This record gives sequence, C-alpha cells and structure tokens, in this order.
Amino acid sequence: MRASPPGGSPARPFPRPAARASPPDGEARPQPVQEASSQTEARLSAPVAHAFDEHNLLTYAAAISFQGLVALIPLSLFGLALLGETGNQDLWNNHVAPAIGGRVTPAVYVAIDDTANRVMSHASGGLILFASLLSLWYLTAAMRAVTEALNRIHDVGDDERPWWYRLGVSVGLGAVAGAGIVGASLLAIGGPHWFGFGVVRWLGALTLLGLVIGLVVRFAPAEKPRARWASVGAIFVVVAWIVASLLFRVWVTDVANFRTPVGTLAALLVVTSYVFVSAIVFLVGVQIDELLRKSSGGEAQGALELVWEAIRR
Repeated sequence: MRASPPGGSPARPFPRPAARASPPDGEARPQPVQEASSQTEARLSAPVAHAFDEHNLLTYAAAISFQGLVALIPLSLFGLALLGETGNQDLWNNHVAPAIGGRVTPAVYVAIDDTANRVMSHASGGLILFASLLSLWYLTAAMRAVTEALNRIHDVGDDERPWWYRLGVSVGLGAVAGAGIVGASLLAIGGPHWFGFGVVRWLGALTLLGLVIGLVVRFAPAEKPRARWASVGAIFVVVAWIVASLLFRVWVTDVANFRTPVGTLAALLVVTSYVFVSAIVFLVGVQIDELLRKSSGGEAQGALELVWEAIRR
C-alpha cells in the first residue's frame, strides 16, 4: 500500500508523460542539435585516425617527405642557375644571402655564399637542364608515393591503368609540383617587401601551391571523385600548412642558433620534421574530403555547404 502524507490525504501519483508518437514509416526522425554536432565531430576526428592506421598513411607520408627532401637539392641548384642565366643575382645578394648571414657562423656563410655565386656565374642551359631533370626524377618518385597513398584513401584495390599512363601522370604532376615550388618561392622572396606588396606576393604563392594540390588530388588517383576547390579538406590543408610554416619561421628566426654544432644538427632535424608534417597535413586533408564524400552520398562537400548545414541545424 502507498504511504499517506501527514495530512491524511492519499498520495497522488505523478502523471506519466504522454508517449511520443513515432513518425510514419520512411520519415526521418528529427535529431537534437547536440546529437547532430557530435555526429559531425565524430566523423572528422576518430575516423581520420582510424583511416590513417588502416591505410598506413604515415608510411606514405614518410616516403613522400623523403623524396621531397632529396628533390630540394637539385631544385635549389635549378633556382640558382635560373637566377644566374636571367641576370637576377640581386635576388640572392639582397634578400636571401643577408638572411642567412645573420644566423650562421662567418665561415659557413662564406662557403654558402661563394657556392651560390659560383653556380650563378657559371649558369648555362646545360646546367639548368641537368638540375631540372634531376629534380623531375625525385619529384616523379614522390608523385608515385602520392598516387599510391591517394589510391589507398579512395579504397582502390588495384590500379588498372597502364604502367605507361601512370608513369606519364607522375612525370607530369612532378613537373607541375616543381614549377609550383620554384614559382611560389620566387614570389615569396622576390620583389619589394613593403606590406601591401608582401601580402599580394604571399597570396600569389599560396594560390599557386593550392593549384598544384588541386591538380594532384584530381589526376593522381585512379578513382577521380568530383572535387571542390573550396572543400573542407583543402581549407584544412591551407590553414594547417600556414600554421606549421609560421611556427617553422618563428623557430628559425627567434629560437634556432645555427652558430653551434648542436644548432646545425637541430636545423636538419626541424627541416625534416617540417616536410614530414606537411606531407601528413596533405594526406589528412584528402582523407577528410573522402570521409565527407562517403557520408554525403559520393560527392565532396564544400566548406560553405558544411557551414550552412550546421547553421540550419
């Protein structure tokens, strides 16, 4: 029996809430805002880490960064030879060399500056051709690693394209990547350094690198999903790369001491880590777009579409 309150009146049971009517068959159930947002976060965090482990993308990032580091040597030779052949030695003498001279020992600076000036003074068409072919060799190897990584991300079992077609795509994308890196470097270093023109130069360099990334994502893998130039993954790549570059710049300008043996070795380690992190950021961006494409029915989601969807929820 139910106990009565002190007043003697019988206890009145609490009314049961009315049962919520189920939606008709085929009609989507409404989701709370917290549940929808948690689902969006879940499909962009844990699945990315799981896909990285499943597709072994860290190994591909290491292969891409290694080939990229090796390619930097002939690319630097190509850039110096191009400056010498076109009569733009002032770009090295007025912008690059002074920045190096203030951070290394005098003996190291003399060796670097003398080597660069010798390359520029003896520049010729043959040297430019040799440096470009050597750069293309290593960049083609890097693009082969990129192609395999993108195929894993897109769940491509066997790349059934002919070997000569895959080789041609790797060579073409390697040439595009080399031209983009050299062009972006010249835009970032050359020209007047007052604020307005500096912003234009950096925006031009970022746009050029963005075009290179878009072409690689579009033509490297065997499966070519419909891409968006302003996709979530592309914006992630640009923002994360800018943050990593700014941190690298702060380390070079304010933290590193290249005048000691330990500082020199640390510089090599940090440069290697920077290139490795850049490769990881690129693969994470592609993986994010692939996860969103699968969740949205086979089409990549643009950043504006994702923001509008979140606002409507």
